[in-house]
Amino acid sequence: MSAVVEAPRAEKHALWEDALAIPSGAFLMAFGLFLLGQIGGVSGGVAGVAILGSYWTHWSFGLIYFVLNIPFFVLAIWRMGWLFTSKTIITVALISVFEWVHEHFLDVSAINPLYASVFAGLAVGVGMIMIFRHGASAGGFGIVAAYLQERKGIRAGYTQGAFDVVVVLAALSTVSPYLLFVSIIGAVFLNLILAINHRPGRYFG
Repeated sequence: MSAVVEAPRAEKHALWEDALAIPSGAFLMAFGLFLLGQIGGVSGGVAGVAILGSYWTHWSFGLIYFVLNIPFFVLAIWRMGWLFTSKTIITVALISVFEWVHEHFLDVSAINPLYASVFAGLAVGVGMIMIFRHGASAGGFGIVAAYLQERKGIRAGYTQGAFDVVVVLAALSTVSPYLLFVSIIGAVFLNLILAINHRPGRYFG
C-alpha cells in the first residue's frame, strides 16, 4: 500500500508578521514608484495613472494615488471583506507616505533611466508579493488581480500585466519614446516576478 501524503496545512501569518511585512512591501513599492517618477517614466495600474496625473497636474503622487484608490476600496469591501480592505487601505496610505519620504531623503537625479526602470520593476514586484501574501493588496487593479487569483485561480501577474499594457499605452502622449521603452522593460520584470512567484496554491501562509 502506498503511503498517504497529507496536504500541507495553511498556517496563517501572525499579526506581528503582517505588521512587519506590509510596511516593508509598501516601502519597496514606494521606492520603485519614486524611481520611475524621478526619471519621468511610467508604471502600470493605478500607480501609473497617478504618476501620469502628477506629471499633468504637478500634484503630489501620494495624494492622487490615494484618491484614485477610493472606488477600489469599495469594491474590496464588497468582494474581499473588511480585513482585506483594512489592510489594503493601510498599504495604500503607507505607499503614499513612503513615496514622499523617498522624495525628500534621496537624490537620484544622476541615475540611469534603464537601470532605474529595471530596479523599479523588481522592487515593486517583490513589494507586491509581500503585500499579497499577507492578505492585502496595493490597491487599484491589484485588488482586481487579488480577487481573480483568490476566487478564479487566474494568476495575479497575468491580470496585472493586462492592465499595465493599457496604462503604458496611454502614456504615449506624455512620455518620450525612450522613457516609455525603458518603462515597459521595468513592467516586464515586475510582471515576471508576480507570475513566477505568486501562483495560486503554491504558497500556504
